[in-house]
Parts: sequence; structure tokens; C-alpha cells
Amino acid sequence: MALSTKNNKYNRLHKSYPMFMDEDFLLQSDFAKMLYHDFAKPLPIIDYHNHLPAAEISQNHQYANCTEVWLSGDHYKWRAMRTLGIDEKYITGDTSDVEKFIKWAETVPYTLRNPLYHWTHLELRRYFGISELLDEQSAKHIYESTQELLQEEEFRTKGLLKKMNVAVLATTDDPIDNLKHHSEFQNEKEDLQLLPSFRPDKAYALENPKEYISYLSLLGESVDYEIRTYIDLLHALNQRIQFFVEMGCKSADHGLQQLPFFNLGDFDSSHLFDKVLNGEQLSQKEVSYFKFETLVHLGRKYHEVGWVQQFHLGALRNTNSRMLSKLGPDTGFDSIGDFQQAMPLAHFLNLLDNTNQLTKTIIYNLNPSDNEVFASMIGNFNDGSVKGKIQFGSAWWFLDQKDGMEKQLNSLSNLGLLSCFIGMLTDSRSFLSFPRHEYFRRILCNLLGNDVENGELPADEKWLGKIVSDICHHNAKDYFGF
Repeated sequence: MALSTKNNKYNRLHKSYPMFMDEDFLLQSDFAKMLYHDFAKPLPIIDYHNHLPAAEISQNHQYANCTEVWLSGDHYKWRAMRTLGIDEKYITGDTSDVEKFIKWAETVPYTLRNPLYHWTHLELRRYFGISELLDEQSAKHIYESTQELLQEEEFRTKGLLKKMNVAVLATTDDPIDNLKHHSEFQNEKEDLQLLPSFRPDKAYALENPKEYISYLSLLGESVDYEIRTYIDLLHALNQRIQFFVEMGCKSADHGLQQLPFFNLGDFDSSHLFDKVLNGEQLSQKEVSYFKFETLVHLGRKYHEVGWVQQFHLGALRNTNSRMLSKLGPDTGFDSIGDFQQAMPLAHFLNLLDNTNQLTKTIIYNLNPSDNEVFASMIGNFNDGSVKGKIQFGSAWWFLDQKDGMEKQLNSLSNLGLLSCFIGMLTDSRSFLSFPRHEYFRRILCNLLGNDVENGELPADEKWLGKIVSDICHHNAKDYFGF
């Protein structure tokens, strides 16, 4: 009798649980479900910042297996595997692809409550139609099933993008890039817009003189003259900007710990440039000043050509020197930094605004303790000339998970206008990362739906549906001019 009572209690509880990741995943109210299914879900994706290789899109690359398309280069997954104690040979080493996949599959069940658990199963479902949970038992079957599908035409890069209804994809490209693959793709007259973005970080990275001199040589080749002076450098960057404009580029992006700020003339950038060309090591303050003056020049040029400038701020990179030496950068050894942001950011934007040369700007924050700083900062420089001219960018990197997205959306809502927000991006190197847009859209709709359920917003389907549609698609399309 006691066992029967226990089983009945278990059955009642079990029946009350929603199915994991069903069609209403993350949607806690009927209004949220309506907003997502009727307004957010059908909209094409505009991914205005990512790190996907244009060559693989242009060449319609075919992946050999799921390890290649899914695990290669994904330092989010690598960090989780290392945390679980998995040997590096199964992560970035030379073991077989199937062995690496099985080790990842063994890791997945232990990632519960990490966004990797949701992303993994969303990606398996949306791309491959696999609803089975990935673990040690299912690994071999899922590896073989996905490997078979990846040999089909629709699972090449173009097909993968089409599956996710991607309309615009903006890559991240160094000024020296000849954009050959963008040009080839554009000549094919595809429905997808594949556009470059200008990422000039190496042009002002003076920390290592030897590496910088090597980079200048490559930049000089791209403009057909030797770069001998700081003025030469600025002219070269101007030329490359014009080339990117001709290739359809709409934005520039910069990865910085913080935006540096000085008074113009505190140092002589021409002199600093000459010192580096002579192999001299600059002080940290000298390096920061050189970045500052070069970024001011670039910011004014972006305004001239009508680009959006993006600043990704707050990452503390390459913290593990031993692993940096072994594996190189972007391999999973970066973290959130706690740099001062407000004062230099305000001064930098104000300097450009003073001469009416502050272009449309997106600032991305990596430290959640600075959310309100960034959300309030954008209001200081919205001047009525453009809707949402200065944007508090989507939660990114360590923050592009449920809690991080909700905090960013709430900070923006409280201190700015959520209705003007340009929405989500992948910032990813993986062709299987586009369900992150779905993840964001569900979280957005759930926030608004809960407000309706709580009586904090009116149950106005038409108006709230318009706001959702704008955030998920239309605001970004108008903002960048896609």
C-alpha cells in the first residue's frame, strides 16, 4: 500500500512537469507564447556581428562530421570539458573526431544550468531534428546520424544558414583582408546578405613592437605603399575604410578592455609610432594614448562614411600564460574584467559629439555590475537625430545566457527605451550558433508576457507584437541600413 501511494505521488508530480524544451520552452504565460509564436518566431535573422569565416560561406563548405562543425574552435565547450577534468588531447589535441565528440557528449549532462545545456539541445533539434538528450549513451548514435546528414547538400554552410532563416550576416574582418570571398558570394546573387565589418584592433596594438611591425608590412601591402609614419598609417586606414565601404560594409568593431581617454596632445603619436618602428617598448600609458588618438581618428572617419561603430568592452584576455603559449589566444582562458568604464567612455563619446562627429554607436558590456552604467550612458548622447543612435548592446560572451540577457533587458528598460533596442547577435565562430537568436526571442517575449500577466503592461497584442518585431528584426534593419 505504501509503495502504491509513493508511486501515485510520483506519477502525479511527473505528469505536472512540462516537457523539456517543448514548443513553449522558456515561455511561462499564454501572452508570452502568443508574442513568440505569432510575432518573433517567423522573423528572419539579422546577425550584425559574428566571427564566421566568409570563405566557408562563399565556398559552401561541407563539414565531415559534427565535431568539425560544432566543437572545433568553440572555447565555450572547451572550458566546460576542462572543468570536468577531461584531458586536452580530447579538446584541442590530435585524437580522432569521434573520440572528441564522445568526450563532449559525456560532458553535456554535467552542464545543466549552464547555457551550454540549452544551446546544445536547441542546436541538435533545430539543425538535425534530434530531440534525444546528448550523453555518453546516445553519443555514438547521434554522431553517426549527424555525420550522415552533413553529407547532404542542405547541410553545407549555405543550407545551414537557410535553415535558420538568416537574412543578413556581417562578419568581422581585419583591414588587410582583401574580402575576396565576400565579393565572390555577392556575385552569386544569393538571397542572404553577406557583408564585412571593419575590425582594426591590430592597427593600434603597439604592445609588441615586433608583431606590430610585421602587421604594418601586411597593411602596407594592402595599400601598395610602405607605412613609415603615423600619417601613413592613418592614410592607409582611410583607404581600407573606403574599400570596405565599396564592399557594402556598414559597421566597425573594436575589442577593448575600456575606451582610453586623454587630452589630445598629451603624447605625440608620430613620435610613439617612430619609437615602435625602432623596436622600442612603450609604456602602458603611451600604448593607451596611441589607441586613443587612433580611435578618435577612426571615429570621425566612421561618421563621415555613415558607419555604426561598435565597442566590446570589459574582457580580461589571455590570463593563463602557460596555456596561451601552448594553444594561442581565443582558446578559453579569458574572463570578465573589472575595469573603470564610465569616465573614459563618457569623455571619449563627448569628444566626438563636441564636433558633431559621433556616429551611431553600440557599446557592449561584459561586467554585469556595469549594466546600469552603460544603460544610462547611452542616454547622454542620444540627440534626437536618429532613433536609438547610441545603443546598449545585447548581452555578450559570458552574459549571453538567460540571466545575463534578462539583466541587460531590465537595465535597458529601466534607464532607456527597450522599444528602440536593436536586439541579438551571435558573436560566434560556429555555424550552429543561430538558435541563440531563438533563445533571446523567447526570453524577451517571456519578460513582456510576465509583465502582462502581472498587470504591469496592457494586454495589447498588436502594440506589444510590434515592439517584439521591432527588437527582433526591424530596428536592426533600419539602424544599419541593411
